[in-house]
Amino acid sequence: METGNIKRFAQNARRQLISQVNAKLTLVLADGSLARRENPTAVQALERDITEHGKANIVERVAYTWSNRFSALRFMDVNHYTSIGIVSPAPGQTQPEILAEAKTGHIDGEIPNKIKQEVMDLLTGNKISKNPQQRAFKLLMVAYCNIWSEAMPFLFERIQDYTELLLPDDLLSDQSVLMQMQSVLTEEVCQDVEVIGWLYQFYISEKKDEVFDGLKQNKKVTPENIPAATQLFTPNWIVRYLVENSLGRLWMLNHPHAKLIDEMEYYIKPEQPEKDFLKISSPEEIRICDPACGSGHMLVYAFDLLYKIYEEEGYSETQIPELILTKNLFGIEIDKRAGELAAFALTMKARSKQRRFFKKQIQPNICVLENVKFESGEFKAYMDYIGSDLFTLQLQNTLHQFEEADNFGSLIRPDLTDVEPMVQFLNAKNVGADLFLNRTHNKVLKVLEQAEYLRSKYHVVVANPPYMGGGNMNGRLSSWVKENYPDSKSDLFAVFIERGMNLTIRYGYNAMVTMQSWMFLSSFDKLRKTIIDKTKIICMAHMANMVMGIAFGTAATVQQINANDQSVGHYCFIDYENIDKSNKPYEFPPQNERNDIALQRNGIDRFYRASAADFEKIPGSPIAYWVSEKIRLVFRNGKRIECLAEPRQGMATSDNERFVRFYFEISENKAKLNCKTRAEAKESSAKWFPYSKGGENRRWYP
Repeated sequence: METGNIKRFAQNARRQLISQVNAKLTLVLADGSLARRENPTAVQALERDITEHGKANIVERVAYTWSNRFSALRFMDVNHYTSIGIVSPAPGQTQPEILAEAKTGHIDGEIPNKIKQEVMDLLTGNKISKNPQQRAFKLLMVAYCNIWSEAMPFLFERIQDYTELLLPDDLLSDQSVLMQMQSVLTEEVCQDVEVIGWLYQFYISEKKDEVFDGLKQNKKVTPENIPAATQLFTPNWIVRYLVENSLGRLWMLNHPHAKLIDEMEYYIKPEQPEKDFLKISSPEEIRICDPACGSGHMLVYAFDLLYKIYEEEGYSETQIPELILTKNLFGIEIDKRAGELAAFALTMKARSKQRRFFKKQIQPNICVLENVKFESGEFKAYMDYIGSDLFTLQLQNTLHQFEEADNFGSLIRPDLTDVEPMVQFLNAKNVGADLFLNRTHNKVLKVLEQAEYLRSKYHVVVANPPYMGGGNMNGRLSSWVKENYPDSKSDLFAVFIERGMNLTIRYGYNAMVTMQSWMFLSSFDKLRKTIIDKTKIICMAHMANMVMGIAFGTAATVQQINANDQSVGHYCFIDYENIDKSNKPYEFPPQNERNDIALQRNGIDRFYRASAADFEKIPGSPIAYWVSEKIRLVFRNGKRIECLAEPRQGMATSDNERFVRFYFEISENKAKLNCKTRAEAKESSAKWFPYSKGGENRRWYP
């Protein structure tokens, strides 16, 4: 997908929407404003939220909300999932179809009569307005958003608050966000719901730049900025590589003759038949989780693969989308907007397979983790009503583990592991009927719902987790990670590798694309030992800088949890020169022709097989899959340098910007190039002396 136009539009849309929402906010809050007279409750709520969260935060949040809704409505219009174009014109027209139809007297029967009448009054001149068409369009669009709330409440929450008051005025001009969107979200682009993820990544890209600029000034990443700082959309071929070699592998081991193998371009077959694997008799049993799901890219492809599995098993087309969304796919996120888009993307996938899917009002299993805090003494009356003996220490601890869910996210490991019986018991007690206990009851249920998502129950965990070094974490996150994940604390991506192992059941798969540093650095020695001892690395695509648009190497790794056979893993190293401009590796050969030689011949010029035992022959157990047996013997039998001498860095200035210059930058009169000793250099009174600091390679000068 060509993303240049999408990026320009998304960044401009954010700036434009923030500016317009900000201007609308000023009008709404003005003394004697129309909003104050007609919607005093909403204005009061707006003022309370500004006091609590700040004006900039509210403006950003509302701009996000409308951006998500605009792009979702456009996507549905283009794919004809709406009965009429809500934000899109009909062929040959320039105005949105709902407005053009209203001007001819036709308004959808689902629109409330009160809204219909007001729209008609505006368009016929019976109601005075500065811009009657714009006002009529806004009323119709908000009404449609409320209608869609029945099918997708996660994205189209009923608009009864100040979100509607802050809806920008400029929606119909040639320069409006909606009009610009039409030229970017074309029919061709909207064939793939992946575009929604790209839109979101680019929408927050400038926010991400702001956060990174703050890091240069030693500002830590606060909880509300973690999503912007860590969002990174995964190239499609990497998503396929991870999902096919985890979910796909699980199914192929259970169904070795399945035709699914012909659909998996990036699947690497086991070298030998395997005895220890999860036994799956039905696709309905499989549970797949993305613990940092973002806009849902991993889950969307998992949907595609699962659909083919269900088809091959003979399930009815009317059953499959519902089964996948209710039984198979689970996503966890701390960013509400990203979580909404993940749920939307999965819903669109389901709708593309079944025309009447919206009527079922099925919600994808996407959990946006929320902070839940209990006031001092809040439990007493609740525990007395329920029975204090049921409030075990595990349950009490779990109820307090989500107080900073926006900061710790999926890394929280709930103490209570058997959640469902407690939920059933509480629901049977009908606590919600007691007005005094209802608020506490709902908070308890919210904690238990979130704890259920974080339980170790998944057959496959697949993710592109957040990357953030310990030095950039806010103080609370840093200390919490050190306490709870001491072996992987150096970076969030490594913590997520460890957490993925916890979330996965025995013989399940933990598949993640992460920075490569865990493979080599001494700070990850303990994590590597855990990985080698408790997992079998099934396959790895080890990639150089910029493969994912970031300036460091990455590794897409699939681990099998608690596998007994540590003998052989399959390591596939793909360097950047073997990635074309679409960020896709050269074509893999067909599965029936695939072997090491074929892979090498088709552009992957380094394909390795190695065992965990080989890694342990080298101090620190680096994942050095390319090392020859001769080198391993050197480490095993030879004497290490540290046994003879203590290595030192050598000469360092500690401030190269201040103390180091190129030859052509200094005065020859102030330089002395041939001093033999320090004393001679000092006596020369010269300022500049030769220093071996060549930097990167230069053809003509060092």
